[in-house]
Amino acid sequence: MELEKALQPYFRGGRLVVIPRRRVARLAVLDAMANQFEPGRHYPEPAVNAVLANFHADVCALRRYLVDEGFMDRREGVYWRSGGTVEVN
Repeated sequence: MELEKALQPYFRGGRLVVIPRRRVARLAVLDAMANQFEPGRHYPEPAVNAVLANFHADVCALRRYLVDEGFMDRREGVYWRSGGTVEVN
C-alpha cells in the first residue's frame, strides 16, 4: 500500500523515530495513531498516554497534535476519537 510506504521513513520497528514537520506527513502519522482508539469510546488521559507511548516518548506532543488536528477531542482529562479514517469491513 502506498500509505504504508509513505510512512516508512518515520517509523522503525513500529516506533515513531521523528514527528514529521511536513503537515501532510504528520497528518498521515496522526491518522495511523488515531486508528488505535475506538470511535465512540472515552479514554482517560493515562490510557491515551499508554497507547501513544508505544509510538514515541513525547506523548504530550502527540496528544496535542491529535487534538489540534481534529483526530481527538478532550474535556476534563477525558479523550475520545473525533476524526481520522475508519476501516469499514
